[in-house]
Amino acid sequence: MARPVKLAHVVFRTNQMEVMTRWYATVLDADVVFSSDYLVFLAYDDEHHRVALIHGGEPVEPATEPRVGFYHAAFTYATLLDLLDTGKRLEAAGILPWRTINHGFTISFYYRDPDGNDLELQVDRFENSDDATAYMKTAAFKKNSIGCLIDPEELRRQLLAGVPLDAVMRREDE
Repeated sequence: MARPVKLAHVVFRTNQMEVMTRWYATVLDADVVFSSDYLVFLAYDDEHHRVALIHGGEPVEPATEPRVGFYHAAFTYATLLDLLDTGKRLEAAGILPWRTINHGFTISFYYRDPDGNDLELQVDRFENSDDATAYMKTAAFKKNSIGCLIDPEELRRQLLAGVPLDAVMRREDE
């Protein structure tokens, strides 16, 4: 049986088209490829769109906490420094993560969009998915499959001080 070759895009329903368009364009450094009263396509790479926003009809209050259903979308950066720099850029724009965590196989920053949807910005710890999968089978991961909270500024200090990347990316409980 054939499998998909990639995850192409995520789509959100919203009643705040302008606010959500600005937010996703800012967070992902994306361009608006198409915009109308009921539909927006945003892209940041060679895909024609990675995020779409659809007008959701009658206004409703956003959820205050995740419910059953779709939880979040994640976007991967090439390097830890790229992720840290993006975090600083977003902080300067008033967009702050609600959680920064080292999962062991990724370092991840979680943000909540204006409608209450979670968005993860991450960097992979391992060079390939086989090594990440092997890590997920370790006793350390079984003992703590969520990860450890981190301070992005401490990671930046370690990188700038010359601490090897593999040590900076390692969880404190390993």
